[in-house]
Amino acid sequence: MTQEQRRIYLLEKLLSERGERAEIPGDTAAQRRLLRSLMNVRLPSPVSDEFLAVQDEYLQYQTKMKGITELSALSPVRDGVYLWQGDITTLRCDAIVNAANSQMLGCFYPCHSCIDNCIHTYAGIQLRLACAKIMAAQKHGEPTGRAKITPAFNLPSKYVIHTVGPIIYGAVSKKDEELLASCYRSCLELAEMSGCRSIAFCCISTGEFRFPRELAAKIAVKTVEEYKKHSEIEVIFNVYKDEDLAVYKALLG
Repeated sequence: MTQEQRRIYLLEKLLSERGERAEIPGDTAAQRRLLRSLMNVRLPSPVSDEFLAVQDEYLQYQTKMKGITELSALSPVRDGVYLWQGDITTLRCDAIVNAANSQMLGCFYPCHSCIDNCIHTYAGIQLRLACAKIMAAQKHGEPTGRAKITPAFNLPSKYVIHTVGPIIYGAVSKKDEELLASCYRSCLELAEMSGCRSIAFCCISTGEFRFPRELAAKIAVKTVEEYKKHSEIEVIFNVYKDEDLAVYKALLG
């Protein structure tokens, strides 16, 4: 199958699953957007091995075309600490951190730009299925400040560690700061318990959850520094926006 044939196959299967006979756009960009939208809104339910095989080939090729960044290609800014600006779904390390919500099922808003949506999109529908299994066993929403781990499926990393950061509605409280620090500690602890030697953090809570980026970065760096006093795990601070890059550069030197 060509990449176009895989995309058409996936679109037809997902539309058929929904009982829809929508016309598939002829434009490649429109097809990609429709496919991502259908994957974003799909509820966690079983799917055929054939579908997964085609989806996996499609997603892995898409990521390859975006370009994969190896941890070994990065230069540390401090001993065992890296600062990298880029798309976390293209980073090959042991674990990447996803800023999840309490449902832990990913973002259902079609083509949303949040990291939760991006990670679930390029990992594939298996990630939502894996998260749903965890949540079904847990029988309650994921508490803020904790962490869960899943395979990364079609991402270059081995694992995705999911954590729910605090949501800020007004002024940041001491409790909010403690919960954000707990997110970083929980992810580090779970990563090491799972045999990971490297972990990449996104800017937890600073997007849709409205935690001020400067304060969030200070908490992130402080928590990681304290943890690394008794650990050799390598930590990558991943930023996407220029504003976040400037903040972390000022903190890390």
